[in-house]
Amino acid sequence: MSVPLFASQSPAQLRQAIRHGVWRKETSGLAAGFVQVNLVILPEQDASEFHRFCQKNPKPCPLIAVSEVGNPFIPALGADLDIRSDVPRYKVFRDGEVLAEPDDITDLWRDDLVTFAIGCSFTFEHSLIENGIAIRHIEQNRNVPMYRTSVQTAQSGPFHGPLVVTMRPMKAADAIRAIQITSRFPGVHGAPVHIGDPALIGIFDLSRPDYGDAVDIHDDELPVFWACGVTPQAALSQARPALCITHAPGHMLMTDLRNNDFSIL
Repeated sequence: MSVPLFASQSPAQLRQAIRHGVWRKETSGLAAGFVQVNLVILPEQDASEFHRFCQKNPKPCPLIAVSEVGNPFIPALGADLDIRSDVPRYKVFRDGEVLAEPDDITDLWRDDLVTFAIGCSFTFEHSLIENGIAIRHIEQNRNVPMYRTSVQTAQSGPFHGPLVVTMRPMKAADAIRAIQITSRFPGVHGAPVHIGDPALIGIFDLSRPDYGDAVDIHDDELPVFWACGVTPQAALSQARPALCITHAPGHMLMTDLRNNDFSIL
């Protein structure tokens, strides 16, 4: 199946393709008009403190939904949606270290696990494109570049660490318009957190992202940075829970929720 065909499919169709191993790539540009989410899955004993971490850091960790304990289904996110199989690639952490990156976690599922669905900036990319703003990583068929910054998140118990951001290069006029557009989506990171000189937020080489892929930046463009839902993964490396499962950066869970449901205008 080709990428254009995938791009035209519904979230439910895409989840089926992922579940059956047909699609294992990044999800940027897919499911236009629908919300994509980051995932953090933790044992119940760690879930309350992580929930507070999200509440203290709503910009990088905007909560969309939280599962019932031990339930791999979140009906509010979509019909026939299975947390264990519907993400193209996962990351499994034990004691803060990455143990594996499987494409299915059914064998790892436990009755004490709680899933957190966190807003993703891929959601507002479709609105940017509809307004004539090009998204470089989509144009170049790459994963969005993500960087750890020198900005620290608000700590909650053992959870703390640097803010992680995504970067999209834009001309100045497009950056201004992007601020206006993404400000309407506070539930999926909202407006940028920084524009311009990356060194001011502790990023010294845009050609070497911490996650994702580098993209071309033209001489007449500015780097525009949004808070990123990979931020919890940096906090997990500090908290070092006995077990944690997340999405692999750029490989999101696609929901049946519509982008417009998260627009404040």
